[in-house]
Amino acid sequence: MTNELDFDSYIRAGEPEKSEKSRAWAAAIGLQAVDGLKPSAYLYDVARRNIEGDITMEQAGRLVDAYYESKTVRADDGARTEEADKVSARIAQILSEKSFNFSPSYYIAIHKRLFEGVYKFAGMLRDYDITKKEWVLDGDTVLYGSAFELKAALDYDFDLERNFSYKNLSQEDVLHHLAQFVAHVWQIHAFGEGNTRTTAVFFIKYVRSLGYDATNDMFMEHSWYFRNALVRANYRNLDKDILETTDYLELFLRNLLFKERNELKNRYMHIRADEIFELQKSSDKTLENSDKSSDKMLESSEEIEKGSDKTLESSDKIEKGSDKMAESSEEIEKSSDKILELVQNDATLSAQKIAELLGISSRAVEKQLAALKEKGKLQRIGSKKGGYWKVIV
Repeated sequence: MTNELDFDSYIRAGEPEKSEKSRAWAAAIGLQAVDGLKPSAYLYDVARRNIEGDITMEQAGRLVDAYYESKTVRADDGARTEEADKVSARIAQILSEKSFNFSPSYYIAIHKRLFEGVYKFAGMLRDYDITKKEWVLDGDTVLYGSAFELKAALDYDFDLERNFSYKNLSQEDVLHHLAQFVAHVWQIHAFGEGNTRTTAVFFIKYVRSLGYDATNDMFMEHSWYFRNALVRANYRNLDKDILETTDYLELFLRNLLFKERNELKNRYMHIRADEIFELQKSSDKTLENSDKSSDKMLESSEEIEKGSDKTLESSDKIEKGSDKMAESSEEIEKSSDKILELVQNDATLSAQKIAELLGISSRAVEKQLAALKEKGKLQRIGSKKGGYWKVIV
């Protein structure tokens, strides 16, 4: 058994019966997420067997019920898994049925069928007031229907809808009206638990009765969005400049009824979404600035590295210069040795004659002669014209 089932592959396969069953199971399982529930691997296996045609929807429901009747020991979270499995099987069965009745009694009967044996109050209107902290409202709650008038509130909304005329309405107007209707029914919150799942099942059946091919597999991935959209459609806080809006719910219905592909993001519905986005932008900007600073540091590092390269280059040039100086020094020393050798053979040689013999300038010879005299290696005896050179060993 596996807790993964590729419903899309069955839907795309093109077999009408398998596709219809897959859509029913996809919606049934997806709707458990609105109450934080997740079906077991056993339920997925039962769903697969039903889609493949091995068992009927009725048999699938009986198998799930029998499975939990046979379990004598349950884990702490077992009750929640049992609820997810049983309610999933029952939703799939109701969505597969071709019957429907537009009335408060049918709406209440759906709750009874879904939660019988799960909740003691299945099919019973609550007799107490409720509040629920909502993430999308930053911890605030929707004002739900008062316990003393729940039946009257349901009758009122259903009577309005029953007598409403869709004649000559554009698809936009129809969509807006349907969004308002389902939002009002959900806001009553007639039951202690299971309101969103009951409302979703009833609404799918209702829009099908109006002729729409509701792609109820939308609830597989976006059931939590559906609930948050219902919350925003029923919440106002004038002090914070917040009004109820069906805009988010209408986006969901466009995808559900018109096969559109609008982006459905829960975070967009948060009442502080703009503030959160600004904080996110600020955070992103900080990261961007940090990245820019890092880039500048890298650039500076590169400049330093380039400077180091230039320094090394200069160092290389100095070194080369030193080498050249060393080479020049060696050349000078060789020339000095040759000068000493020449004047030792002919003490009367003039600086000009030595220059001619060595192939260097007279000025260079003069400098070397002066250096040799300073070092005490050479001495001039007599005048510049009539004198001679004495080499000192």
